[in-house]
Amino acid sequence: MFAPSQADVRRFFCAVHAKGQTGSPMEAIEVIAHEWIERHPEYHAELSDVEQALQRLHEVREAAENPFLHLSMHLSISEQCSIDQPPGIRQAVELLAARRGSLHDAHHEVMECLGRMLWESQRSGRPPDGQAYIDMVRRRATRD
Repeated sequence: MFAPSQADVRRFFCAVHAKGQTGSPMEAIEVIAHEWIERHPEYHAELSDVEQALQRLHEVREAAENPFLHLSMHLSISEQCSIDQPPGIRQAVELLAARRGSLHDAHHEVMECLGRMLWESQRSGRPPDGQAYIDMVRRRATRD
């Protein structure tokens, strides 16, 4: 299992942003990351300076204010959907995106569900409950 450090994650997103700015070739995962970076221009300045990003590593910030966490969650959800893991997540996210009329908006709602599932797992000391996660996403997709 790949377990990058926070510094690795920051370097990755800053490097992807730099490649996007110069039109450099990208790996498949970088293309997906770049698409999410492009949808968040408010993060571009922070992604443009890897040294500053690394210096700010230990600042306590809310997820909404942390572009690296936010983009990581977009990337995680994209990967989950691409391999449908946990099984059913692709359909649940597609249903939510159709309901909201926006994949981006759906991802932001799925982030809340993903964060909740991880918090519950940490709190209880049990493995993450993929079915509960999918159920949360489906409930959002079926409510008004």
